[in-house]
Amino acid sequence: MIERSNQNQKHDRLAAFLRTYGLQAHHAEQPGNANLLILDADGAGAPTHLLYAPRSAGAPLPGTTLLTAAVIDFSGIINPLVNTLPDTLSFDLSQEPHLRGLSDLIVTESLERRCGGGTIFARLCEVVVVLAIRKAIAAGTVNAGLLAGLAHAELHVSLIAMHEDPARNWQISELAQRAGMKRSTFIATFKHVVGQPPAAYLTQWRLSLARAQLRSGRSVKSVAADVGFGSAAAFSRAFSRAYGYAPRFETHTIECADGRTRPATLNAHRA
Repeated sequence: MIERSNQNQKHDRLAAFLRTYGLQAHHAEQPGNANLLILDADGAGAPTHLLYAPRSAGAPLPGTTLLTAAVIDFSGIINPLVNTLPDTLSFDLSQEPHLRGLSDLIVTESLERRCGGGTIFARLCEVVVVLAIRKAIAAGTVNAGLLAGLAHAELHVSLIAMHEDPARNWQISELAQRAGMKRSTFIATFKHVVGQPPAAYLTQWRLSLARAQLRSGRSVKSVAADVGFGSAAAFSRAFSRAYGYAPRFETHTIECADGRTRPATLNAHRA
């Protein structure tokens, strides 16, 4: 009989992403750059709708007025959670009392511009984004990919285990046990729901963590050990296969129009 690991324990599906990639918000001086919008559909000057566009600027819903807006930085395309979210998360605040209350406070801080208001505005917006993502996971907003895996009753336990301890020498049988499944069932279910086999996902997660650490100034050697590669050489090979350039170039990458990144140094070499 297979028993699910920590069956009665609550698991934080977002902790590893928030810890690794951070979450920052600031008031959008130019609304066209904003990806968190608080809107009024009634003309009464009070929030009725909230919209979060994880990967690009958001546009107000038809028939609404923009009350305030923020730019949310969640590490963009290098954050696998951002990549798996829908293009837009939209909420009718009449159905979401917690988001409605927070939105009221955000609008007030935006309009009154009191001492410390910028900090309060930013922190409230960050809370709203976390709640929005939490609701997307709980609602099963997408049918496949990381978000679907995090929403899955069994798979989320093994996903969180990988997220929290990427350097561990994970065995598929151990991950299956955590999910309370037979090994073969776990592999098939994981691939169907997440879109790739568990081992491939673990490698992808390790490499995405490595990108974040490299951008913070860490050395290739120290990052390789931290994210679970046996050597810097093995890490460099895996990184180059995945992204098309060596990890030493990661701190000097630029985002391309197609959403991918490339080393900025390549432009200099071509000039």
